[in-house]
Amino acid sequence: MNNKAVAPFGFWDSAWSSAKAAAAGRDFAELRAGLGGLVWLQYDPADGRSTLWHWTAQQLRCLTPDGLSVRSRVYEYGGGAFCLTDCGLAFVGEADQQLYHQVLDGAPRRLTARAHCRFGDLRFDARSGTLVAVEESREAGQVVHRLVGIDLRDGARRVLVEGCDFYAAPTLSADGRRLAWIEWQRPWQPWLATRLCVAERAVDGSWLPARVMAGQDDDESLQQPAFDAQGRLLVLSDRNGYWQPWRETADGRLAPLPCVAADHAAAPWQLGNCNYLPLAGDGVLLSWLDDGFACLAEADAKAIGERRLAQGYSRFRQLAADSAHFYVIAAAPEQGSVVLAIERASGQCRALAGGEAPLEACEVSRPQPLSFASGGGCCHAFFYPPHNSGFQGPAGEKPPLLVFLHGGPTSACYPVFDPRIQFWTQRGFAVADLNYRGSSGYGRAYRLQLHRQWGLFDVEDACALVEHLAGLGLIDSSRAFIRGASAGGYTALCALAGGRVFRGGASLYGVSDPLALRRVTHKFEADYLDWLIGDPLQDAERYAARTPLLHAERFQAPLIFFQGGQDAVVLPAQTEAMVAALRERGMPVAYHCYPEEGHGFRQACNQAHALEQEWRFYQRLLGAPA
Repeated sequence: MNNKAVAPFGFWDSAWSSAKAAAAGRDFAELRAGLGGLVWLQYDPADGRSTLWHWTAQQLRCLTPDGLSVRSRVYEYGGGAFCLTDCGLAFVGEADQQLYHQVLDGAPRRLTARAHCRFGDLRFDARSGTLVAVEESREAGQVVHRLVGIDLRDGARRVLVEGCDFYAAPTLSADGRRLAWIEWQRPWQPWLATRLCVAERAVDGSWLPARVMAGQDDDESLQQPAFDAQGRLLVLSDRNGYWQPWRETADGRLAPLPCVAADHAAAPWQLGNCNYLPLAGDGVLLSWLDDGFACLAEADAKAIGERRLAQGYSRFRQLAADSAHFYVIAAAPEQGSVVLAIERASGQCRALAGGEAPLEACEVSRPQPLSFASGGGCCHAFFYPPHNSGFQGPAGEKPPLLVFLHGGPTSACYPVFDPRIQFWTQRGFAVADLNYRGSSGYGRAYRLQLHRQWGLFDVEDACALVEHLAGLGLIDSSRAFIRGASAGGYTALCALAGGRVFRGGASLYGVSDPLALRRVTHKFEADYLDWLIGDPLQDAERYAARTPLLHAERFQAPLIFFQGGQDAVVLPAQTEAMVAALRERGMPVAYHCYPEEGHGFRQACNQAHALEQEWRFYQRLLGAPA
């Protein structure tokens, strides 16, 4: 018997409030096996802090004192904010970006006092008693990156490697005799062209000149080097079209491991990633994406995927292991992120932290993978139908659609529980999470399609998605909305300036003036816009055509803007100029600025307020229910 109330789509009541959706945003970032158990980094939107937690079979406790937060800001996006040492752990303090050392039962002790520096991608060198880190130094108006060693005893600093524009993923062999890392030069980004370098340790403890082991040409991206127990070097390379594992051979070359043709990692926007793990013998613990859904398997030299693990989950990050367990940060369509322990002998899974199901299973809208035609090729998305056990739409009415656009734009969305998406589906909206051309997770060729096409192909894909869903009878195409943050906000603005597909939209700290962004952006992305759009001088007309701020007269649909007052990536002045231009021509515009937020909102109260205001804004555009 159907006891659902009938109400217009977009106006359903739900106990899943914006505050609950924001509070459900607890997440985990990194984990390391050791110190008798496992240590991970946990972000809590309740106070906006990231803290270190230590799990053993006997207890779970927070190691980070009140008032401290652990977070690296190298390359602005950070990562690799802690590592384990022989007697505790080292980490980066969010407030001052300095290095700290903390014995397991003691208070943190600051190691560095270099106010002009940031640190990230930490590794412990047991042989020398030092921390190996990526250092980001501001010197005479320039930003310089190096690999450095920091002595745990007195904080003494030693430059290990310098001369390249960027460094990432320093890793040491178990015997401490070899150091490997990833480096790359401008104008490339790490998902386009990098090099794998290796150095041998000299008798006096210094590092001999490095050799480039892979990445001699500008058509290969390598990431996540790791040594196995035999001292062989492994790395993920997209030489064959996907980020797949390669291993060092006896003669010093790299050879691919047998594996599926799929990406085994996402684009390395952050440091400290670990998406595969060498095991004893020739074994490897692998994760990869299949139609956007993640797989995890223990593999040996003979076959890949012969032992699937944790099959109820759809995304895996940050792998670790000890003699009894595999560990991973996992996520699934019906529950939040979880630190998972997988028993190696039986494959049984146990949640160590997280994994709550904030919504009852009967209330969750589950992702449906979509592949559809766009621009003469194939594009990908996940569709979430409106779902609320207490409501249904009027007979014959189709739901409004909200298209989600990820940032990056060389990033991706994943089919996992997103409390924001459930906020919308609970209220009668259909949601489509779009992996437009240029997104990672579908191979190098798909990722490169956005070259000089940003603002065109991504917009084309968003419009094609609306047409595809309408053709399937799943949505009302006359009531489609679009929203995005950062680079996704740019795509939303371009879509709203370029046509009449969308009735309205939202830009969260989105780019409205690419050239203004290029003038102030940080070193990591300094050449990114040249790849995405073109040379600002030679392609000036192209920039002008794809700058939403210059085309306020083309906008036909209302917009709501959200901005962080301390945003160093998209400055508030850029968003405010866009708001002023639209208001000048009489376009309905709403604008909310959160003075204490940066590029991405971290405080739960602000996340909840933005979500609620966006919903109310769309309701006004849909009109009052009958």
